[in-house]
Amino acid sequence: MTSSLYPAVYQALCSSDIDAKPQLASLCHQQWLAGRLPRAADALPLPHPLPAPGRPARPQLVSPFEVPRQGLGSVAGRAGLIHAIAHIEFNAINLALDAVWRFRDMPDAFVEDWLRVAAEEAKHFNMLRERLQQLGFDYGDFVGHNSLWQMAVDTDHDVMVRMALVPRVLEARGLDAVPPIQKKLAALGDSATVAILDRIFEDEIGHVQIGNYWFTTLCDARGIEPLACFRQLLIDYEVDNLRGAYNWEARRAAGFSEFELAMLEDFAVTRRRLSAGA
Repeated sequence: MTSSLYPAVYQALCSSDIDAKPQLASLCHQQWLAGRLPRAADALPLPHPLPAPGRPARPQLVSPFEVPRQGLGSVAGRAGLIHAIAHIEFNAINLALDAVWRFRDMPDAFVEDWLRVAAEEAKHFNMLRERLQQLGFDYGDFVGHNSLWQMAVDTDHDVMVRMALVPRVLEARGLDAVPPIQKKLAALGDSATVAILDRIFEDEIGHVQIGNYWFTTLCDARGIEPLACFRQLLIDYEVDNLRGAYNWEARRAAGFSEFELAMLEDFAVTRRRLSAGA
């Protein structure tokens, strides 16, 4: 690993090795906490558009609409679900690393927060991959999609927009999705996967909380009203995955205010009506 922050993070971000990337992400966090990765904002390479981070040749990437939905009654079906979550976590490593590498005007606390997120996402990926292997599969055995990284590309111009739309939308949606998945897996007797998702769920509340903090902090610094800004960003970026049920308790724990939750519900209702009338 290199001896300064940004080259080290870039090395992890660009690694396509599914064993090395999680290790490098965790090492960045450890080295930062130990004071061994000094910051140099002009360290090469400077931030630039990154259409694709380091990732393995497999899984094959397809449109989100082409990812097959498999029933959970078979081992292969459960493995497909676990693979889908592992794919999210692998992309989340890249998203967290990119936030550190790209937005160099942010304070040390921002760096520490997102290196911690990267390390925890790496841990999640490894746990899920190990579970896949226990079931006779591995990461790459099923297809995946690129919509998570596409959001990184779409928000690479503004850290405030990134904080609004990645942790507060994409990661927060995971808070809504995980408990129903756990309920189904528990009914099938898959306690091992349920336990892994328990750990991931608790960490993800913290990740969304970090995103909420930095979004609000950036809005305050710019003299912007956060709630109105967030709603407008949902419209501007055509966010369309907020129609389902929300996990109100988890979102409150992650720092969403009652006003924000009411706005999200109103936004979802409006989207459903528009969709029904289309």
